Formats: sequence, structure tokens, C-alpha cells
Amino acid sequence: MSATAVHSLWTMAGGVTSAAPEEKFKAPVIEYTQLTPVLIVIGVAVLGVLAEAFVPRRARYYTQVFLTVAALVAAFAAVIGLAAAGYGTTKAHIAAMGAVAVDGPALFLQGTILLTSLVAVFTFAERRLDPASHGSRVDSFAAQAASVPGSDSEKAAVKAGFTTTEVFPLLLFAVAGMLVFPAANDLLTLFVALEVFSLPLYLLCAVARRKRLMSQEAAVKYFLLGAFSSAFLLFGIALLYGYAGSVSYAQIATVVEGSIQQIDPALADTMGNDVLLLIGGAMILTGLLFKVGAVPFHMWTPDVYQGAPTPVTGFMAAATKVAAFGALLRLLYVVLPGLTWDLRPVMWGIAIVTMVGGAVVAITQTDIKRLLAYSSIAHAGFILAGVIAATPQGISSVLFYLATYSFVTVGAFAVVTLVRDAGGEATHLSKWAGLGRRSPLVAAVFAVFLLAFAGIPLTSGFSGKFAVFKAAAEGGASGLVVVGVISSAIAAFFYIRVIVLMFFSEPKADGPTVAVPSPLTMTTIAVGVAVTLVLGLAPQYFLDLASQAGVFVR
Repeated sequence: MSATAVHSLWTMAGGVTSAAPEEKFKAPVIEYTQLTPVLIVIGVAVLGVLAEAFVPRRARYYTQVFLTVAALVAAFAAVIGLAAAGYGTTKAHIAAMGAVAVDGPALFLQGTILLTSLVAVFTFAERRLDPASHGSRVDSFAAQAASVPGSDSEKAAVKAGFTTTEVFPLLLFAVAGMLVFPAANDLLTLFVALEVFSLPLYLLCAVARRKRLMSQEAAVKYFLLGAFSSAFLLFGIALLYGYAGSVSYAQIATVVEGSIQQIDPALADTMGNDVLLLIGGAMILTGLLFKVGAVPFHMWTPDVYQGAPTPVTGFMAAATKVAAFGALLRLLYVVLPGLTWDLRPVMWGIAIVTMVGGAVVAITQTDIKRLLAYSSIAHAGFILAGVIAATPQGISSVLFYLATYSFVTVGAFAVVTLVRDAGGEATHLSKWAGLGRRSPLVAAVFAVFLLAFAGIPLTSGFSGKFAVFKAAAEGGASGLVVVGVISSAIAAFFYIRVIVLMFFSEPKADGPTVAVPSPLTMTTIAVGVAVTLVLGLAPQYFLDLASQAGVFVR
């Protein structure tokens, strides 16, 4: 048999017929206007890398801060422009050859990520908290990330006044991946976006100026466990491709529903095999639940939150959760709505152990960053209650909760950077005793954030929890609401314990001092307090905005 005949048989078996002679290869159609928020952030991130190569060292810090802030503001303006043009509602559609969705949830989450990142950048740029070293102001990041901790090269870098300004382009690359992650409309785009935002985060965790070994240990743990979760996700993608013959969300959904018209002959033996669907769906869920920090995929959270530089922890705790929950929502509501009842018991179990586990283990913590890490695990459980609701109200309540939670988190970690002793940040809870007498304003601001985490009325945390629990109850998950309320009561105990420690304990003579920050960190904290109070006192406008944005395009 000739080679030509073999080739034609092979192409026919694969469901491919040779193109007619007059047909030409069509160039892909990319709607660049609708992808502007992502393109701006990636473009300026590349500019930031070039600035590291060509801008003189003394001017790099100011150049990078300006570029980063300008990129995030411009990208947010682009998101607002797209929303105003109706791409969140009437013009919602699939762009970039089916790879990216431009719809209400995508734009809402992208706007939240960009605003959160903008507020977090100010803590990255803070240079007044540590005393000046050899006449140079220093920030939270290592003088020279490549040098071994304690080595002569590190000492020389500190003496020369070097700073790791690469953190700004790394942050922008992470943000670019986060913008694509909740908008991804096929499984390969989802995986690429996951890697684009995970790799810069692994690096950012390793570059703390103080406690460098702990910082590097946190980065290694995050990298190794992150690689496991990526492998689960990738294996799940392969199985779902075998099941549906496509990585497109819409195509997989049609096969799940049984309305597929044409079966690919090359995949005829596996297409429609429910075993592949259930195992593949479970593996992709595992990868996403790792990113949101749900039990039992939460092991990395406390160690990484404690070891990473605090500005990075604040950024990561807020923005990563928003992106990961956005991707989880799209997967469950667009790809696997036909599996709602199959997945419901598993999701119930994960939500319950996440809420209870996060709240109970937080009580035993003695480090403020670890306490906030377990608090974030408990919050992941509360948000999962809204995800499980499987109703339009469930989507909008989760969007609103993510917006409220992200600003409180960034603000809380910004306050943590201010309380310092000779070794840098004083994160042990015993050091916070009597803080309300040393610095009433800082303690009062931190108390506001803790009350918001606890879900006390008149704070954004109460509005968010109320919306999520209401959606869960209406979606038939009343049992989850009961567990959620009990977990909130347990969590309120340790938040209020910290407030009592700050205001009703005697300050120690050798206790930490509260550093006076520059206007940058003040802005971060002020925005956090303002959002917490506004969304607590008058949440209706933002709830309406979230409900308008709560419809996925397919």
C-alpha cells in the first residue's frame, strides 16, 4: 500500500477530510479590544523586564512603581469601558477563537482583581518601615534574591543599597494570569493561566528581606504542592478530553447533557464514558480547590502565608482566591451543570470540613499570619456554600463575597507590616498585647478588619456572609447554613480574643513599636477600611451590580 493511501486512510479515520484545493488557511480572529485589560498588564510586565535590563539601578524603583500602578489603573479603566459597552450583559460572548469568555462574571472578577492588586502594590512599594540600611531606604524584599542568606555577596548587596525591583513585573505577570483564569473558556487556556500566575507567586514567596530561610522554605513548599495540584488538573483535562473529544467548555457541556450531534470517530470508544467524566471532573476540581485553600488541600496555606513577605501574603490571599473561585464557578456552572447532583455530596463534605476545620484550628494559633491563614481557609468554606447553591443568586453572592473579602484581607496584612521589633515584623500574638494603648489608631483599624472577618453587622463581612448563606438556604443547602453559622461563631471567638488582647492587656516594656508608614501603606489601609464600612452600611448597590454580572455566557 502506498504512503499516500496510508495517509488518506489515517486522516479519514481521524474524522479529517482533506481540504478542497480552493480553501485557504484562515487566520485566527482575535478581538483585541475585548482583551485589552489582559494585554495592557502583560505588555507593561514585559516593559518592566526591559526596565530591569536598561534603566540605571537608582531609577528602577520609581520606574517600576510608576509602570505597575499605571498598568493596573489603565487595565481597570479598560474593564469599566467593556462593562459600560454592554459586554457584561447584552454583548457577552466568547472571544479569541473560543478561548476566553467576555461576560459579567469575568469582568466583575477582573475588576476586583485589578483593584485589589493596585491596593496591594502600595505595600510592595513601602520603604519607610525598616530603618535605613547604609544610607538607603529598604523595602520588604531581599537586597539580592540570588545570593545565599548570610553570605558575603548578600552583605555586599545590602551595603550597596540594592533592592529587588523585579517583584513589580513578577506581580504584573501574576495579575495577567489571574485575569485570564476566571475568564478561560477552554481547559487548555485554564491550565496556561494557572501556570502564568502560579510561577511568579512561587518566586515572590522566596524573596523576603528578613527571615530569608523561612521565606525560601515557604516558596519550596508552595512550589512542590502547587506542582502536584497542576498535575491533577492536567490529568483531569486529559480525561475530560477523552470523554468529550474537545477541551472547549461548551462542547464538554453538550456531551454531558447528551445533546452531542457528531461523534469524532477517533474518540468513539471513549466519548460519553461517564467514568472518564467523573474522574476527570474530580481531578480538575482538586486542582482548583487547592488554589482556594479548601480542606483537605489546604496544607500549604499556613506555612506559605507565614513565610512569604507580608505584602506578598496580602496580595496572594486576596487576588488568588478571587481568580480561583471565578474559575471554579465557571467550571461548575458552564461545563458540569449536568453533574450538579453527582458532585453535590462531595462539595457539601468539603465545604463543611473547610468551614469547621479552618475555624477550630485557628483557635490554637499563636502567630498572627498563621491565624489569618486559617481564617482564610474558613472563609473558603463560607464561599463554597454559595457555590453549592447552584442558582443565579449563588453566583452573585459569591462575586459580592469575593469583592468584600479581598479588600479586608489586603488591609489586614498591611496593618501586620506596621507592628515591628528588632527582628522585623512582630507576628507572635503575645507581642500584640496592649497594642491599643501604644497605638490606639492602628489597633482600632485592625479591630475593624477582624470584626469584618467575623461577620459582625455593619461591616462588609456581615453583608457577604448574609448573601452567601441566604443563597445557600434558597438553593436547598440549609444544613450548610447551620454549619456555617456555628463555624462563624467559633471564628468570632478568636477574632475577638485578639481584640481583647490588644485593648485590655498591659503592654510589655520591651514590646514592639508601631512604625509610621508612608502615604502608600496608609492608602492601602484607608481603602480597606472604607470598603469594609461602605459595603457593610450600604451594600445594596454592589449587591445589584453583582447580580447583574452573575450570568455566564456559553
